Amino acid sequence: MNEKTFSAPGRVEIGGNHTDHQHGRVLAAAINLEAKCKARANGTNLVRITNDRFGSETVDLSDLQVREDEKDTSAALIRGVAAWFKNKGYAYGGFDGTITSDIPAGSGLSSSAAFEVLVGNVFKGLFGSAASPLDIALAGQFAENVYFGKPCGLMDQAASSFGGLVMIDFANPQAPVVQNIPYNLPDYALCIVDTKGSHADLTHEYAAVPLEMKMIAKHFGKECLREVAAEDFYDEIAGLRKYGDRAVLRGMHFFDENDRVLKQAQALKNGLVNEFFELVIESGRSSLSRLQNIYPAGNITEQEINLALALSEQILVGKGAWRVHGGGFAGTILAFVPLSLKDEYENRMSAVFGGECCHFLIVRSEGGVEV
Repeated sequence: MNEKTFSAPGRVEIGGNHTDHQHGRVLAAAINLEAKCKARANGTNLVRITNDRFGSETVDLSDLQVREDEKDTSAALIRGVAAWFKNKGYAYGGFDGTITSDIPAGSGLSSSAAFEVLVGNVFKGLFGSAASPLDIALAGQFAENVYFGKPCGLMDQAASSFGGLVMIDFANPQAPVVQNIPYNLPDYALCIVDTKGSHADLTHEYAAVPLEMKMIAKHFGKECLREVAAEDFYDEIAGLRKYGDRAVLRGMHFFDENDRVLKQAQALKNGLVNEFFELVIESGRSSLSRLQNIYPAGNITEQEINLALALSEQILVGKGAWRVHGGGFAGTILAFVPLSLKDEYENRMSAVFGGECCHFLIVRSEGGVEV
């Protein structure tokens, strides 16, 4: 079979900070950084890939059981996507491929989700399966949850698989509603700032967010906050304080942030740029004061995210927007930077966080595709 080329983009989160794991709404966009694969079917059960980051890998698809020795590896993701395809009756098979990626690893731009979506599209393109963009996103999430060992939501894979700027409603996480939203901000650069903060030893911080939100939901006999009526939550705040005031504040963040995503999408549809920016800033402030994922609890010395947000506000006030990006606690922020301030913003942030900390991005209209 002739060689084919496939591509899958990274993604940015624009709205809906820590809402997806509570079956809420998010606003996310595919970006112009991508993972690519040149591949051809090899007539065997073996996937043999050369990856520009991880070297060579061979995965035998005749065994699709979860392997503990593959946790946290690209082999686990390949095997997991294949297992999902098999479970759904979709065609898949062995191939030889060369994978390259310009998505910086560990930058919060979802290099792992792009890899999963890429593998799904290779299976689809080489073996003629009928997998939809949603199917491929679900296959990637399954691979990451079950085979790789990371309990992620579906936002990253869905944004990569569908492409463009999308609002995703996870009320039914197995059948999320995906809506394309127009993105037209030609006078602004979309920037991710990598503050170089380490995610090491932060697992407990990330885990505490859904845990506390689910404690609040369980109080009402529900599994997640999306199933709880906002008015019932606010009427019961005094009684909810037994779970801790931080848990209550995180609940408040969820309800406001979930509604805020709708307002952001509507502002973009109506071309109301300043209103959209105000909502982005509101989201960031809610993450700071209510969700409290800007720096680890009790860490009074290392607050890279908080510093990046404060500097962004000083540079961009009245002329753009800024917010935490992704999980928080360490890592990246997102900013909308006027083109007239792009050089100043990059220079000042680089002076504090080091060279190449600013990644200026373009929203990509295509998701995972055969090139």
